[in-house]
Amino acid sequence: MADTTRKGFFSGRTGVIAIPYLWLAIFFALPFLMVLKISLSQIELGQPPYTPVFNFDGTWQSIVDFVSGLSFDNYWTMFNIWGEDGDTLYLKAYLSSVVIAFVSTILLLIIGYPIAYGMARAPKSMRPTLLMLVILPFWTSFLIRVYAWIGILKPEGLLNLVLIKLGIISEPLQILNTNWAIFIGIVYSYLPFMILPLYSTLEKMDHTLLEAAADLGCKPIKAFWLVTFPLSLPGVIAGCMLCFIPAVGEFVIPDLLGGSSTLMIGKQMWDLFFSNRDWPAASAVAVILLIILVVPITYYQHSQAKALETDR
Repeated sequence: MADTTRKGFFSGRTGVIAIPYLWLAIFFALPFLMVLKISLSQIELGQPPYTPVFNFDGTWQSIVDFVSGLSFDNYWTMFNIWGEDGDTLYLKAYLSSVVIAFVSTILLLIIGYPIAYGMARAPKSMRPTLLMLVILPFWTSFLIRVYAWIGILKPEGLLNLVLIKLGIISEPLQILNTNWAIFIGIVYSYLPFMILPLYSTLEKMDHTLLEAAADLGCKPIKAFWLVTFPLSLPGVIAGCMLCFIPAVGEFVIPDLLGGSSTLMIGKQMWDLFFSNRDWPAASAVAVILLIILVVPITYYQHSQAKALETDR
Protein backbone atom coordinates (compact mmCIF):
# COMPACT_ATOMS: atom_id res chain seq x y z
CA MET A 1 0.00 0.00 0.00
CA ALA A 2 1.39 3.36 -1.00
CA ASP A 3 2.26 5.79 1.74
CA THR A 4 -0.19 8.67 1.44
CA THR A 5 1.14 10.55 4.46
CA ARG A 6 1.92 14.14 3.54
CA LYS A 7 5.44 15.33 4.02
CA GLY A 8 6.47 18.88 4.63
CA PHE A 9 6.95 21.54 7.28
CA PHE A 10 3.24 22.29 7.74
CA SER A 11 2.09 18.67 7.84
CA GLY A 12 0.76 16.65 10.73
CA ARG A 13 1.77 17.56 14.26
CA THR A 14 4.42 20.04 13.09
CA GLY A 15 1.84 22.07 11.19
CA VAL A 16 -0.54 22.18 14.14
CA ILE A 17 2.24 23.55 16.34
CA ALA A 18 3.82 25.84 13.74
CA ILE A 19 0.68 27.69 12.63
CA PRO A 20 -0.09 29.41 15.99
CA TYR A 21 3.59 30.24 16.48
CA LEU A 22 3.70 31.74 12.98
CA TRP A 23 0.55 33.74 13.80
CA LEU A 24 2.14 35.09 16.99
CA ALA A 25 5.38 35.90 15.18
CA ILE A 26 3.61 37.91 12.47
CA PHE A 27 0.95 39.67 14.52
CA PHE A 28 2.68 40.02 17.90
CA ALA A 29 6.46 39.58 17.85
CA LEU A 30 7.11 41.58 14.67
CA PRO A 31 4.89 44.57 15.62
CA PHE A 32 6.36 44.53 19.14
CA LEU A 33 9.92 44.64 17.76
CA MET A 34 8.92 47.59 15.56
CA VAL A 35 7.44 49.46 18.54
CA LEU A 36 10.50 48.59 20.64
CA LYS A 37 12.79 49.95 17.94
CA ILE A 38 10.81 53.22 17.71
CA SER A 39 10.91 53.55 21.52
CA LEU A 40 14.73 53.55 21.33
CA SER A 41 14.73 56.33 18.73
CA GLN A 42 14.56 60.10 19.02
CA ILE A 43 11.77 62.44 17.93
CA GLU A 44 12.31 64.05 14.53
CA LEU A 45 10.40 66.74 12.62
CA GLY A 46 9.96 64.75 9.45
CA GLN A 47 8.48 61.62 7.97
CA PRO A 48 8.76 59.25 9.74
CA PRO A 49 8.81 61.37 12.94
CA TYR A 50 11.74 59.54 14.52
CA THR A 51 15.38 58.79 13.92
CA PRO A 52 17.43 56.69 13.21
CA VAL A 53 15.72 54.90 10.34
CA PHE A 54 17.24 51.56 9.33
CA ASN A 55 18.73 52.00 5.87
CA PHE A 56 20.71 48.86 5.14
CA ASP A 57 23.08 49.30 2.19
CA GLY A 58 24.75 45.91 2.41
CA THR A 59 27.61 46.98 4.71
CA TRP A 60 28.26 46.37 8.40
CA GLN A 61 28.82 50.09 8.88
CA SER A 62 25.15 50.83 8.19
CA ILE A 63 24.16 48.40 10.95
CA VAL A 64 26.72 49.92 13.36
CA ASP A 65 25.49 53.45 12.61
CA PHE A 66 21.88 52.37 13.17
CA VAL A 67 22.60 50.65 16.50
CA SER A 68 24.73 53.54 17.74
CA GLY A 69 21.84 55.94 17.12
CA LEU A 70 19.51 54.07 19.49
CA SER A 71 19.15 55.32 23.06
CA PHE A 72 17.16 54.79 26.25
CA ASP A 73 16.38 58.49 26.73
CA ASN A 74 12.61 57.95 26.43
CA TYR A 75 12.62 55.36 29.20
CA TRP A 76 14.83 57.55 31.37
CA THR A 77 12.44 60.47 30.92
CA MET A 78 9.51 58.40 32.17
CA PHE A 79 11.33 56.95 35.17
CA ASN A 80 13.19 60.13 36.11
CA ILE A 81 10.90 61.27 38.92
CA TRP A 82 13.59 62.81 41.14
CA GLY A 83 15.26 66.21 40.96
CA GLU A 84 14.20 69.41 39.28
CA ASP A 85 13.84 67.70 35.89
CA GLY A 86 11.76 64.86 37.32
CA ASP A 87 8.28 64.22 35.94
CA THR A 88 5.76 61.98 37.69
CA LEU A 89 3.09 62.27 34.98
CA TYR A 90 3.66 58.83 33.48
CA LEU A 91 4.06 57.12 36.85
CA LYS A 92 0.77 58.63 38.03
CA ALA A 93 -0.89 57.60 34.76
CA TYR A 94 0.27 53.99 35.15
CA LEU A 95 -0.85 53.83 38.78
CA SER A 96 -4.18 55.50 37.99
CA SER A 97 -4.81 53.07 35.11
CA VAL A 98 -4.06 50.02 37.27
CA VAL A 99 -6.26 51.29 40.13
CA ILE A 100 -9.20 52.15 37.85
CA ALA A 101 -8.89 48.79 36.05
CA PHE A 102 -8.67 46.91 39.37
CA VAL A 103 -11.70 48.65 40.91
CA SER A 104 -13.67 48.16 37.68
CA THR A 105 -12.78 44.45 37.66
CA ILE A 106 -13.99 44.05 41.26
CA LEU A 107 -17.27 45.80 40.37
CA LEU A 108 -17.62 43.59 37.30
CA LEU A 109 -17.13 40.47 39.42
CA ILE A 110 -19.67 41.63 42.02
CA ILE A 111 -22.27 42.36 39.32
CA GLY A 112 -21.40 39.58 36.88
CA TYR A 113 -21.25 36.64 39.29
CA PRO A 114 -24.91 36.75 40.40
CA ILE A 115 -26.01 37.14 36.77
CA ALA A 116 -23.91 34.17 35.63
CA TYR A 117 -25.06 32.12 38.62
CA GLY A 118 -28.70 32.87 37.87
CA MET A 119 -28.19 31.91 34.22
CA ALA A 120 -26.51 28.64 35.19
CA ARG A 121 -29.33 27.73 37.61
CA ALA A 122 -32.12 28.72 35.19
CA PRO A 123 -34.07 26.01 33.30
CA LYS A 124 -32.18 24.68 30.29
CA SER A 125 -34.85 25.95 27.94
CA MET A 126 -34.25 29.54 29.09
CA ARG A 127 -30.44 29.50 29.02
CA PRO A 128 -30.02 30.19 25.27
CA THR A 129 -32.34 33.20 25.56
CA LEU A 130 -30.47 34.56 28.59
CA LEU A 131 -27.16 34.00 26.84
CA MET A 132 -28.41 35.90 23.80
CA LEU A 133 -29.47 38.82 26.01
CA VAL A 134 -25.93 39.02 27.41
CA ILE A 135 -24.39 39.00 23.94
CA LEU A 136 -27.01 41.36 22.46
CA PRO A 137 -25.09 44.62 23.23
CA PHE A 138 -22.28 43.45 20.92
CA TRP A 139 -24.69 43.88 18.00
CA THR A 140 -24.38 47.65 18.46
CA SER A 141 -21.19 49.61 17.84
CA PHE A 142 -19.02 50.02 20.93
CA LEU A 143 -18.55 53.72 20.18
CA ILE A 144 -22.30 54.34 19.88
CA ARG A 145 -22.94 52.60 23.21
CA VAL A 146 -20.33 54.76 24.96
CA TYR A 147 -21.75 57.92 23.37
CA ALA A 148 -25.18 56.92 24.66
CA TRP A 149 -23.87 57.11 28.22
CA ILE A 150 -22.97 60.76 27.65
CA GLY A 151 -26.66 61.50 27.09
CA ILE A 152 -27.55 59.52 30.20
CA LEU A 153 -24.93 60.89 32.62
CA LYS A 154 -24.67 64.57 31.65
CA PRO A 155 -26.21 67.12 34.09
CA GLU A 156 -29.31 67.56 31.92
CA GLY A 157 -29.33 63.89 30.95
CA LEU A 158 -31.82 61.11 31.45
CA LEU A 159 -30.46 59.89 34.81
CA ASN A 160 -30.60 63.29 36.52
CA LEU A 161 -34.01 63.98 34.97
CA VAL A 162 -35.47 60.76 36.41
CA LEU A 163 -33.91 61.31 39.85
CA ILE A 164 -35.24 64.88 40.02
CA LYS A 165 -38.74 63.80 38.90
CA LEU A 166 -38.75 61.12 41.62
CA GLY A 167 -37.68 63.67 44.22
CA ILE A 168 -34.51 61.78 45.13
CA ILE A 169 -32.28 64.77 44.36
CA SER A 170 -32.98 68.49 44.13
CA GLU A 171 -30.18 69.46 41.74
CA PRO A 172 -28.34 67.56 38.99
CA LEU A 173 -25.45 65.28 39.97
CA GLN A 174 -22.08 65.81 38.33
CA ILE A 175 -21.26 62.28 37.16
CA LEU A 176 -19.95 62.91 33.65
CA ASN A 177 -16.24 63.79 33.45
CA THR A 178 -15.48 61.97 36.70
CA ASN A 179 -14.03 58.58 37.62
CA TRP A 180 -17.55 57.38 38.40
CA ALA A 181 -18.47 57.80 34.75
CA ILE A 182 -15.39 55.78 33.77
CA PHE A 183 -16.37 52.98 36.15
CA ILE A 184 -19.91 52.95 34.74
CA GLY A 185 -18.63 52.87 31.16
CA ILE A 186 -16.10 50.09 31.79
CA VAL A 187 -18.54 47.96 33.79
CA TYR A 188 -21.23 48.32 31.13
CA SER A 189 -18.86 47.63 28.22
CA TYR A 190 -16.94 44.71 29.73
CA LEU A 191 -19.73 42.96 31.64
CA PRO A 192 -20.26 40.23 28.99
CA PHE A 193 -16.55 39.36 29.20
CA MET A 194 -17.04 38.67 32.91
CA ILE A 195 -20.37 36.86 32.63
CA LEU A 196 -19.51 34.42 29.84
CA PRO A 197 -16.47 32.70 31.46
CA LEU A 198 -18.33 32.53 34.78
CA TYR A 199 -21.43 31.06 33.13
CA SER A 200 -19.34 28.51 31.25
CA THR A 201 -17.79 27.30 34.52
CA LEU A 202 -20.94 27.37 36.63
CA GLU A 203 -23.06 25.69 33.96
CA LYS A 204 -20.78 22.64 33.95
CA MET A 205 -20.71 22.32 37.75
CA ASP A 206 -22.06 19.12 39.28
CA HIS A 207 -25.03 20.24 41.39
CA THR A 208 -25.18 16.94 43.24
CA LEU A 209 -22.26 18.27 45.28
CA LEU A 210 -24.57 20.92 46.74
CA GLU A 211 -27.12 18.22 47.55
CA ALA A 212 -24.42 16.23 49.31
CA ALA A 213 -23.38 19.33 51.28
CA ALA A 214 -27.01 19.91 52.30
CA ASP A 215 -27.34 16.28 53.42
CA LEU A 216 -24.30 16.80 55.64
CA GLY A 217 -25.98 19.78 57.33
CA CYS A 218 -24.29 22.60 55.38
CA LYS A 219 -26.40 25.74 55.01
CA PRO A 220 -26.90 27.15 51.48
CA ILE A 221 -24.69 30.22 52.04
CA LYS A 222 -21.91 28.14 53.55
CA ALA A 223 -22.24 25.57 50.76
CA PHE A 224 -21.84 28.38 48.23
CA TRP A 225 -18.53 29.52 49.72
CA LEU A 226 -17.23 26.00 50.36
CA VAL A 227 -18.40 24.29 47.15
CA THR A 228 -19.71 26.59 44.41
CA PHE A 229 -17.23 29.45 44.60
CA PRO A 230 -14.05 27.30 44.77
CA LEU A 231 -15.25 25.27 41.78
CA SER A 232 -15.94 28.47 39.84
CA LEU A 233 -12.49 29.95 40.44
CA PRO A 234 -11.25 29.14 36.88
CA GLY A 235 -14.13 31.21 35.51
CA VAL A 236 -13.48 33.99 38.05
CA ILE A 237 -9.83 34.20 37.07
CA ALA A 238 -10.60 34.08 33.35
CA GLY A 239 -13.26 36.79 33.62
CA CYS A 240 -11.06 39.05 35.76
CA MET A 241 -8.14 38.76 33.35
CA LEU A 242 -10.34 39.34 30.29
CA CYS A 243 -11.61 42.55 31.92
CA PHE A 244 -8.55 43.85 33.77
CA ILE A 245 -5.99 43.54 30.96
CA PRO A 246 -7.84 45.61 28.30
CA ALA A 247 -9.21 48.03 30.93
CA VAL A 248 -5.68 49.12 31.90
CA GLY A 249 -5.03 50.43 28.39
CA GLU A 250 -8.57 51.68 27.73
CA PHE A 251 -8.73 54.96 25.80
CA VAL A 252 -12.23 55.52 24.39
CA ILE A 253 -14.16 55.35 27.67
CA PRO A 254 -11.82 57.66 29.66
CA ASP A 255 -11.69 60.13 26.78
CA LEU A 256 -15.45 60.35 26.23
CA LEU A 257 -16.77 59.87 29.77
CA GLY A 258 -13.83 60.95 31.92
CA GLY A 259 -13.03 64.25 30.26
CA SER A 260 -9.74 66.04 29.76
CA SER A 261 -8.64 65.73 33.38
CA THR A 262 -8.65 61.92 33.34
CA LEU A 263 -5.21 60.46 33.86
CA MET A 264 -4.97 57.05 32.22
CA ILE A 265 -2.07 55.63 30.26
CA GLY A 266 -4.13 54.87 27.15
CA LYS A 267 -5.13 58.52 26.89
CA GLN A 268 -1.50 59.59 27.38
CA MET A 269 -0.42 57.34 24.54
CA TRP A 270 -3.06 58.84 22.25
CA ASP A 271 -1.89 62.36 23.05
CA LEU A 272 1.75 61.45 22.46
CA PHE A 273 1.05 59.71 19.15
CA PHE A 274 -1.45 62.09 17.55
CA SER A 275 -1.26 65.44 19.39
CA ASN A 276 2.46 65.73 20.13
CA ARG A 277 3.57 63.37 17.33
CA ASP A 278 6.17 62.01 19.74
CA TRP A 279 6.21 58.44 18.48
CA PRO A 280 9.34 57.36 20.40
CA ALA A 281 7.92 58.42 23.78
CA ALA A 282 4.52 56.89 22.99
CA SER A 283 6.20 53.63 21.94
CA ALA A 284 8.17 53.56 25.19
CA VAL A 285 4.92 54.00 27.12
CA ALA A 286 3.39 51.11 25.16
CA VAL A 287 6.39 48.82 25.79
CA ILE A 288 6.29 49.46 29.55
CA LEU A 289 2.53 48.90 29.59
CA LEU A 290 3.03 45.54 27.88
CA ILE A 291 5.68 44.58 30.43
CA ILE A 292 3.28 45.49 33.25
CA LEU A 293 0.54 43.34 31.70
CA VAL A 294 2.87 40.37 31.26
CA VAL A 295 2.39 39.54 34.97
CA PRO A 296 -1.43 39.04 34.85
CA ILE A 297 -1.19 37.42 31.40
CA THR A 298 1.36 34.89 32.68
CA TYR A 299 -0.76 34.23 35.76
CA TYR A 300 -3.83 33.71 33.58
CA GLN A 301 -2.00 31.24 31.32
CA HIS A 302 -0.69 29.37 34.37
CA SER A 303 -4.17 29.14 35.88
CA GLN A 304 -5.63 27.94 32.57
CA ALA A 305 -2.95 25.25 32.22
CA LYS A 306 -3.57 24.16 35.79
CA ALA A 307 -7.31 23.98 35.17
CA LEU A 308 -6.76 21.80 32.10
CA GLU A 309 -4.56 19.43 34.11
CA THR A 310 -7.26 19.23 36.79
CA ASP A 311 -9.95 18.39 34.20
CA ARG A 312 -7.83 15.55 32.91
